[in-house]
Amino acid sequence: MIRASILLAGLSALAFVAPAAAQSHHGGHQDPQPPAKTDMATVDPSCSPEHAAMGHCTPKPGGNSAPPPSVDDADCPAEHAVMGHCTPKVRAKEETTGAAGTDLPAGDAPAPPPPGDWYADRYFSKADMDHSRHAMMIENGGQKTAFISINLAEYQARKGRDGFRWEGEGWYGGDIDRLTMKSEGEAVFGEGVESAELQLLYSRAIGPYFNAQVGIRQDMGQGPGRTYAVIGFEGLAPYWFETEGALFLSEKGDLLGRLEVYYDQRITQKLILQPMAEVNFAVQKIPESGIGSGVSDVELGLRLRYEIVREFAPYVGVEWARKIGDTARLARASGEDPDALSLVVGVKAWF
Repeated sequence: MIRASILLAGLSALAFVAPAAAQSHHGGHQDPQPPAKTDMATVDPSCSPEHAAMGHCTPKPGGNSAPPPSVDDADCPAEHAVMGHCTPKVRAKEETTGAAGTDLPAGDAPAPPPPGDWYADRYFSKADMDHSRHAMMIENGGQKTAFISINLAEYQARKGRDGFRWEGEGWYGGDIDRLTMKSEGEAVFGEGVESAELQLLYSRAIGPYFNAQVGIRQDMGQGPGRTYAVIGFEGLAPYWFETEGALFLSEKGDLLGRLEVYYDQRITQKLILQPMAEVNFAVQKIPESGIGSGVSDVELGLRLRYEIVREFAPYVGVEWARKIGDTARLARASGEDPDALSLVVGVKAWF
């Protein structure tokens, strides 16, 4: 019994002491004080409130300070500049006229010269690299090439006067300057060559589609063998019309002209229909050559060719030629029909 009484007395004492100790412990705590309000009147304008609250920058004492100098650097705002994160660029002083940006006059300073050194020259000899660069320029447009085209090589079947005709050209040179040779003519079986001409020309590119040409022309055949100075052009007109034109001035003062147009109409990748028109004219009458003044003759042709390969294409077609005006009268006087209709069979080739 005595032990039980002592145990109960101890537990009773602990029950009274615990609440008192808890009240004493909580009594030592104080309510948290509200944070001191920042005096916005003393905050540096360059220090935004949110940065100041986080302690990222220190307001300057002494009230409002003078605003920072004007800057022209959007990548460095004022609050970042104060923290030393970047250095703003001070805006350049404007001109006295107040003009800025696109209002300023355009500059006229000369462009800097292109660099004269080559990086590869640091590792290879300059002589070897000069040779390599020269070869590269040739391979990329500066090379000299040769080309020969036989535009017409055909048999002409016409009433009582079968014959043949040729027309071709060849050139040697580059993309800009070329030496060109042209030849064309007609012959009648049993009568020989009626007319033929040979031209030697200097050709100069005057654009991406046209060449200007100057040179000489020599006539051969049954007529007088005259020599002409030549000035002309050839090229690709809009809508893919191939055109050629020239003026010829002889040593006798005779002035002739010629205009030729043709068009390649593809029916398939290999079958091509080519209409062609040619007009010749003369400023004055040349009886010994059978040429009258004005438009002397007109030729219209239609040829259908089949390209076995791009370089070789046989064709069939029809051609109508008509002498006009004084030229027709001169033809009749010599017993020649001014009209001629021919069926043609020939070949077109180039290499």
